Amino acid sequence: MNFFDAQDRARQTSRRLIAAYIVATIAIVFAVTALVGVALYNFSGTGYGYATTPGYTNSEFIAQQGSILIGTAILTTLFILGASLYKTSVLSAGGGRVATDMGGTLVPADVQEPLRRRLRNVVEEMAIASGVPVPEIYVLEEESSINAFAAGFTPSDAAVAVTRGTLELLDRDELQGVIAHEFSHILNGDMRLNIRLMAVLFGIMVLGLIGRLIVRGGHHTSIVSSRRDRGAPIALVIGLGLIIIGGLGVFFARIIKAGVSRQREYLADASAVQFTRQSAGIANALKKIGGYSSGSLIRSVDPEEVSHMLFGTGSRFSGLFATHPPLIDRIQALDPSFKESDFPRVDPRQHRATSSADAVHTGFAGDITTALANGGTAFLPDSIAESVGQPESEHIEYAQHLRQSVPESLYAAAHSSEFAYLLTIALILHRDSDTVERQLSLAKEQLGADRARLVRRYYEELSTTGAEYRLPLLAIAFPALKARPIQQLSYLVSLTTRIIEIDGEIDFYEYCFYRILMSNLGQAIDPSGRHSAARARKKELQPAAINLLRVLANYGHKSAERSEAAFAAGLATLGPWAERHGYHADKHSYTVAVLDRSLDVLLGLNNKGKESLLRAISATAAHDGKLSIGEAELIRAVCATLDYPLPPILVRRTIA
Repeated sequence: MNFFDAQDRARQTSRRLIAAYIVATIAIVFAVTALVGVALYNFSGTGYGYATTPGYTNSEFIAQQGSILIGTAILTTLFILGASLYKTSVLSAGGGRVATDMGGTLVPADVQEPLRRRLRNVVEEMAIASGVPVPEIYVLEEESSINAFAAGFTPSDAAVAVTRGTLELLDRDELQGVIAHEFSHILNGDMRLNIRLMAVLFGIMVLGLIGRLIVRGGHHTSIVSSRRDRGAPIALVIGLGLIIIGGLGVFFARIIKAGVSRQREYLADASAVQFTRQSAGIANALKKIGGYSSGSLIRSVDPEEVSHMLFGTGSRFSGLFATHPPLIDRIQALDPSFKESDFPRVDPRQHRATSSADAVHTGFAGDITTALANGGTAFLPDSIAESVGQPESEHIEYAQHLRQSVPESLYAAAHSSEFAYLLTIALILHRDSDTVERQLSLAKEQLGADRARLVRRYYEELSTTGAEYRLPLLAIAFPALKARPIQQLSYLVSLTTRIIEIDGEIDFYEYCFYRILMSNLGQAIDPSGRHSAARARKKELQPAAINLLRVLANYGHKSAERSEAAFAAGLATLGPWAERHGYHADKHSYTVAVLDRSLDVLLGLNNKGKESLLRAISATAAHDGKLSIGEAELIRAVCATLDYPLPPILVRRTIA
């Protein structure tokens, strides 16, 4: 499944959802306004309402009560929109807020309890393999069923949550299949759509709740008030009408939600198989749901509100309201020979997962490495563009080996909210010894001698560690960084900016890590994406794309001739409009400042433009059949900036 096509489908679905929301809102506003009009016409005025007044015409009623009806329409519209915006605002705190509201307990980055340690290891491996920051991890301790979900606006503010039953009843392969399913939702843009579905449903549902309150208030008033008071019947009629209208709105909203969700579940199941290259894990997890008395039921919150983002249905809805395909259909898509009579009997006392700890450090093995590692030379021209958002089993295997072989002191630092801060600073330090000493002096001035010594220690250990560990360490450290107050994260941004600018120049190596850090932290601080760039015009985007290719061609090749040839290879993929642009050998034109400005402009690309740009980047980097460390770092920085979840660029180890 192509990442860019999946993103386009998610956007199209969002547009259809917004259109359906607008139609539903108009219909509800019309219905509420008509309801108020009918109530006023029949239960106010002289006698038993205007309808019983001799000679009283509809036009006179509209003339007298028109302002009330118009006001009703406006207030209803504002009320529905306001409720949806309120829910969106609440959820804009990120995926962690959704998980917490559902009773989730955060799994600490340095957790030692075996089952939770296993969960964190699986999530970290999937994040490294996918090229995204490690999400926050939660366990729904009160839920004994088998279920999970991913929530958030972007990968940088995502949270993955599993129920206690998932933790205790699934083995590692089954857990990995479930987590791979949830990462598919993260990578394919489903999470933001899920947030919008929750907001839409809430805005429509609130009308029914208001109707219930009015009925209760009207009933109380009718008991204590005088028989001459005509306000109580109006309130009761309006309240009952709102309950009916709100109920109908929720009915159709649930149908829309179910229709949007069902097909995405099939795609996520298929993606989980693609990621792990084995269908048994996720298929066996689904089979255990079918054979377990608690199934996938969610009891601590209303499952209907969140059913569309769960791994299992979470409720007993079926037919039109079912947000998931039938369980047996999902299993048979993975295991065609399975029959309903084959569901295993799941007894929690017998199926409880082993409590043995997951391996942490075992030494790296295998002949697969990344282009960042020494010895990587082979490179496929289309591998970068085709692998965005599409990790394969090789990426999972590589991530597992890499996580297990990270030096223990660095691995521990990445999981500590205090030391991850210092490790992050060490990751962006310059490789030139004189510049590093000046940067460390600034760190000592700002952080104190003890912390500066730790930064130095991490830097020295990183210097003796393979380059392939650096970006994964930054991804692993991300949850610990997010645990710090926003003020401290803002200070980290300020300090790292001062550090990389200390010598008056910004090295490409420093810039790549800085840009990735800023991109991820920016999304974590502002999850709802209010900082996103506006769409740019062609006359701005085209020069920015050309400058990016020039920088990449210049940075990845030692001679001007090779740089020009690489630039021409990338240019050829962009189309006729790019033919008039040439490569200039003036290296002063290809500075970090030029790259930074270009990336800021390219944030305004649409999805097709991003795909075209990435193919041009791939062609430029692949021109000589090799990928240098500098090129790989720069490509990862570009992808992080433009929200491309790029898995590690894998190559075969060369044997001397």
